[in-house]
Formats: sequence, C-alpha cells, structure tokens
Amino acid sequence: MGTTLSQLLAVIAFALLALAAIVQAVYLLRSQRRLDPFSHWLLAAAGALLLAGIVERSLSIRFVAVTNTFESLVFFAGVTALVLFLYRLLAGERLLPLVSFGGTVIALALLAIASSPAIPKEVLAPIPALQSYWLVLHVTLSFIGESFFIVSFVASLLYLATRDEERRKKLDRLSYTAVGIGYPIFSVGAMIFGAVWAQTAWGAYWSWDPKEIWALVTWLVYTAFLHTRLVKKLRGRLSAILSIVGFVFTVFTFFGVNYLLSGLHSYG
Repeated sequence: MGTTLSQLLAVIAFALLALAAIVQAVYLLRSQRRLDPFSHWLLAAAGALLLAGIVERSLSIRFVAVTNTFESLVFFAGVTALVLFLYRLLAGERLLPLVSFGGTVIALALLAIASSPAIPKEVLAPIPALQSYWLVLHVTLSFIGESFFIVSFVASLLYLATRDEERRKKLDRLSYTAVGIGYPIFSVGAMIFGAVWAQTAWGAYWSWDPKEIWALVTWLVYTAFLHTRLVKKLRGRLSAILSIVGFVFTVFTFFGVNYLLSGLHSYG
C-alpha cells in the first residue's frame, strides 16, 4: 500500500521535531542556558502538519480520524508540539530550556512509535461502536489534557535532578500550573465524556474495563497531586513524585492496556 498524504505529513513533522530537538540541544550545550530563538516555530509547524494529516484522514473516512492507534499517536504528538509552542510564547524565558527539550523528545518518541511498522496506518472508517462524537470528545480532550501532563512530567523529573533552589521553585510552579490546566480537560474528556460514550456504545457508564480502571487510577493520582497542594499545602518532592507516577500511569493506560490487557478498548 502506498504512502498516504497523512503519512507524508507525519514524516515531514518528524523531521521538524528532530531538527527542533537538535537546535535545543545545541543551545543547552552552551554555557548560557537560554532558550533558542526559533525551535518553537519548528514545533508549531510540526504540530500544524500533524493536525492537517488528521484532517486529511478525516475527510477520507467522513469521520474524525482519532479512532485507531496511529491516528491517536499523531494527534497526541501534534497537540504536544503545539502546547510546547504556546508555553514558549506565553512563558518566554520562564520556560526552562530543558523542559522544552524534554517535551520535544517525548513528542518525537510518540511520532516515532506511530511510524513503526508494528502500527497499522491504513485509512479505514471506524467500526460502528467508534462512530460517535462522544468518542471524539473523549479521545481529543484526554490527549489535550495529557499533553499538559507531559510538561509537568518533564518539569518534575528536572526538579528531582537539580539542587538549585531557584530552579526548583520555577520547575515546581511549572509542574503545578501544567497539571492545573491539564487536569480539568483530562477529567472532562477521560472520565465524563468517556462514560457517556460507554453508555451509548455498550449500554453502561462503567464496565470495569482495564482501560477504564487505569484511566481512573491515573485521574486519582493527579487528584492526589492537586489535593496535597491545595488542601494539605504540600509541594516540592511529593508533587514531583506524584506527577511522575501519574504520567507513567498515563502511558500504561494507553500502551500497556492496549497491548498487554484485553478488554472493550482492545480495538483502540
């Protein structure tokens, strides 16, 4: 089967992300740890191309193309690139270079997995159970929320790796604000719209499906993150650990459940 336009756009986006990561790495190796002046525009271009690929596939199947693994990974990588771009525009020098670099590497990894021969890339209309706009809201909002979790995850790793108190404060604040933005979006997408779609597709809001269980576990970890900060007034190392654990569970919910556990989501 020949290469589709969406696959070609993904290849170009991969090259742009790789170039952005190289530029960021070069600036990181300099003595003045400052943000480079243009890699965020490469991220914006890569994100735009990836979402354009989703639009092209959607027009082909006459439905929003976010219902299989390839499309989900492309969408996730595209949104992550755009979130990093927006952070760079809004935060400026407050977005530490290593956070931007780490997020770019994760977006690159997502796209690399999508490009793997193990991931089917055929442009096919989804099965009837997946032809629901509740599912579209469920998937897209979940990934948008998780893109902010990526920023928090990278910031938390760096928090644990550094001893500089000023940098720690910046990283802690960045991790908190990223979860603060991503959590409500993820909650609405994964927990609320996911339950509504489950009702329309399977006749029940909750089925104790492995992906539902792990999505709930992920949500509870990020709930604990916010609870410990806002109610218990705890932060720093505990917040960083919860952020890292939450993202690990996010990854397992997507990859681990899909390939290691069988359930109602196995076709996704």
